[in-house]
Amino acid sequence: MADTIVVIAAGEMGAAIGKRLSERGARVLTSLRGRGTASQARAADAKMQDVASDDDMVAQADFILSVVPPGEAAALAERLKGPLAKAARKPIYVDCNAIAPKSALRIGEILRPTHAPYVDGGIIGGPPGGDYAPGIYVSGKQAKDVERLAAYGLNIRVLKGDIGAASAMKMAYAGITKGVTSIGIALLFGASRAGCAEELRQEMAESQPQLLQRFSRQIPGAFPKAYRWVAEMEEIAEFLGDDPAARDMFLGIAKLYGRIASGQNKSIPAAADEVAALQAFCDGGKAR
Repeated sequence: MADTIVVIAAGEMGAAIGKRLSERGARVLTSLRGRGTASQARAADAKMQDVASDDDMVAQADFILSVVPPGEAAALAERLKGPLAKAARKPIYVDCNAIAPKSALRIGEILRPTHAPYVDGGIIGGPPGGDYAPGIYVSGKQAKDVERLAAYGLNIRVLKGDIGAASAMKMAYAGITKGVTSIGIALLFGASRAGCAEELRQEMAESQPQLLQRFSRQIPGAFPKAYRWVAEMEEIAEFLGDDPAARDMFLGIAKLYGRIASGQNKSIPAAADEVAALQAFCDGGKAR
């Protein structure tokens, strides 16, 4: 018998995971409460069934995958705590979000009174599609049980550590990839203000072509995601809390991505100009 898997929410990643699961034979449930038309369309395309009642949704589930922006992870656990406590058959709750190990432990404390099995998770890579599936790292006492989802096309990678290990893996990887992108953004801002962005691009084309290619691809890709990355960078800062310099660096990166988000929605004209300059640089045009 196929597993029933709850995936919350039907964002870009959650819907793609839901679609992969449903295509491979799982029954996939979700909640579209408070979600917009784009989420509703993604859920329909993924054949994710909307369940109005959290109690009904949880009672049917074998697994619950939390795939939400990092700032919403604890709130979702709080929301489902009551239904989980009432459920006669406890699903495995897998938090798949980009959160610090301490945040993963806090979510475990929220869920502890429910007696539902809790697994720490972290997704590394983009949404699944075609032959591709991102790595979903999991840790905790019941992490091995999540390997069952590999039968539905998910790339499950079990870590030896307890709760927090998968989140640490995600924080370290995301800090490297998104941190490198942020360094490029900050210095391109500086070059644009100084009037040498065009010359910088030419120099990079000659001496650092691979890095220029990476920035030209990764920086525009960061624009629509920047609003989500603010909380993620703050979680990385918490992860690095024992190293004040590293912590402060990622708090600064969070502010930088906040500026990008402001420029995307044009709420701050100066930030919108900065985003336009970045796009011009990446497109090969003048970024003065």
